[in-house]
Amino acid sequence: MKLLAMRRAALTFAIAGVPMVAQVTTSQYDNLRTGATLNEKTLTPQNVNAKQFGKLGAFKVDGAVYAQPLFIPSVEIPGKGKHDVLFVATEHDSVYAFDAIRPGDPPLWQVSLLDKARDSVPVSEDDAQCPFIRPEVGITSTPVIDLPSGTLYVLARTRIRHAVGDNEYFQHLHALAITTGVEKFGGPKLISASVPGKGAGSVNGQVAFHPLRENPRAALLLANGALYLTWASSCDVDPYHGWVMAYDPQTLAQKAVLNLTPDGSEGGIWASDTGPAADASGNVYVPTGNGTFNAESGGRDYGDSVLKLGLDGSSLTVRDYFTPHDQAQLSNTDADVGSSGPLLLPDQLGTHRHLLLQPTKGSMIYVIDRDRMGKFHSYADGIVQTIHMGGGGYGAMAYWNGHAYFAASDDYLRAYAVKNGEFTLNNSSGKKFENPGATPSVSADGNKNGIVWAIATKTWNGSDQAAILYAYDAKDIRQPLYTSEQNSERDRAAMATRFVIPLVINGRVYFGARGEVEVYGLLQ
Repeated sequence: MKLLAMRRAALTFAIAGVPMVAQVTTSQYDNLRTGATLNEKTLTPQNVNAKQFGKLGAFKVDGAVYAQPLFIPSVEIPGKGKHDVLFVATEHDSVYAFDAIRPGDPPLWQVSLLDKARDSVPVSEDDAQCPFIRPEVGITSTPVIDLPSGTLYVLARTRIRHAVGDNEYFQHLHALAITTGVEKFGGPKLISASVPGKGAGSVNGQVAFHPLRENPRAALLLANGALYLTWASSCDVDPYHGWVMAYDPQTLAQKAVLNLTPDGSEGGIWASDTGPAADASGNVYVPTGNGTFNAESGGRDYGDSVLKLGLDGSSLTVRDYFTPHDQAQLSNTDADVGSSGPLLLPDQLGTHRHLLLQPTKGSMIYVIDRDRMGKFHSYADGIVQTIHMGGGGYGAMAYWNGHAYFAASDDYLRAYAVKNGEFTLNNSSGKKFENPGATPSVSADGNKNGIVWAIATKTWNGSDQAAILYAYDAKDIRQPLYTSEQNSERDRAAMATRFVIPLVINGRVYFGARGEVEVYGLLQ
């Protein structure tokens, strides 16, 4: 064990011989899902404008990019030296490693997660019976990187076509070396699971994981020595359930499985491509969408809830939860609690030190005390505060310097001041973000030079359109500092995907689009 620890420490030093601040290994920068990087020294409200800032280029890839890119500095690529690396995953089941500061260069490495020997392909939108991700569904969830072992974990969907008989559908967990893209730990690992239950799709008292019906959108999570994967569905095509699975990141062995509606249906973990969150104690927080709820009467179904999960040996357990008093109505009207991902605030002053913010499809933000989440009460919600929004929530909030930011669907980007656990509206943008709104990111140098970044994409049923990057002074978001349409001939982005999260690192802004990842920064 000592030798293994020494090797891991040596690899950490070799990969990250620079300060830990210059890396992004997971969705939204950290496991709290704050959406904020506090070490941005280059970009400021003074130099982010159409004269000094713009599009620097793009990294071309073989499919649409929904997953947030990740970034590791000073990676030693065999035969190619050290590079600051941007990792990109596509819906064509490909993973790329690019030199992050050289858009237009060929990739440092590229791997396909398709099985050529078996002629596998990504799942089609027709297979999924859902046009939300089109024309193919491969890698949607943002991967996660374990820096000590130098491993990139990716969840990929595939299909094998048969001229006679039914097609086969698969989901695999891949563990790739960040230096080469080579599979590690005996991967890939086939995803499979079954739990006792009488819910939708059950056979002989067992509910089995369905690799076609279950769609992973939420980001992967690495916390307390476990790798967490979650699922919902494609366009509510039944039968489906919310699933959470924990894997050993060193062996890819399945450690635990939890079905959130084993005796009912639905209850998927959507999160609009953001991620489940984890606190310092290893508790994992996931919100669920519409579905069966009976936990208040001793049942095991947790539709329309925010759950605090714990990994206890070989079991995932619900340690606490919050379910709105009008859960049945929310489910019946498709007003999911789980349409957005959770944000765990850093420790706050006042009575409620550990807060969770959960935007919902029903135009609410629930402010929840993570130490006493409130469970379910038919007469009222036992939570800290409820904030009304101008539209449904699809994404996640970002937090910086005592303020939380979010753009609901068909609503303005809004900034909320946080004081002693209470939220008040501070100011709003002059521009509305159409469906699905925007998941903002904040870049700052500590508590100064804060910039809120947001991407306008496309409506779920609208025509394709170019993504638009917006930048706002975090202290006053009424008017943008910059938009990529101010000088559209120079700065226009490619056609948008949805639920895009901007990544800001080392003076550059990266985000996914159709067939490429865009790069913005200070102009030379």
